[in-house]
Amino acid sequence: MQIDNHKVVSFHYTLTNDSGTVIDASEGRDPLVYLHGEENIIPGLELALEGKAVGDKLKVSLDAADAYGEFDPAMVEIVSSDMFDDVESVEVGMEFQAELPDGEGLQMVRITDVDGDNVTVDGNHPLAGQQLNFDVAIVDIRDATADELEHGHVHGDEECCGEGGCGSDDCCS
Repeated sequence: MQIDNHKVVSFHYTLTNDSGTVIDASEGRDPLVYLHGEENIIPGLELALEGKAVGDKLKVSLDAADAYGEFDPAMVEIVSSDMFDDVESVEVGMEFQAELPDGEGLQMVRITDVDGDNVTVDGNHPLAGQQLNFDVAIVDIRDATADELEHGHVHGDEECCGEGGCGSDDCCS
């Protein structure tokens, strides 16, 4: 069986940046599992996995545009610490959900600097603007279930999804 749309794919990976520093890896953990063709992983990696089979190993190098996008300075803003009244101590690295400027949804922002009453928040993905390098080993491919196809993602065990099935689009991994 080959990787194609509507296949559930399991793979082990090591992710490094251009200097060879390991950013993330599945070593010692379960493989990453996703539903192919549903944009559950970054676009460039999904495209590179198309047509591969169990046992295939590959190296994939992605420009920022094919990974988490280019770094957008417009997504960095200095705000007043008053915006964090509910937080005891605002520190670099903290993440929050913030309302989009148009009021039509939420986005994750990360605190990148605290200077007195000024707090710098960054809405870019932490890996935006970086070339990413993946070493991948395909370990399993199967057909997706009807529920997985309906919800657009892989379902985990019953504890994750509950007896009634998927309770939301992000209940299962």
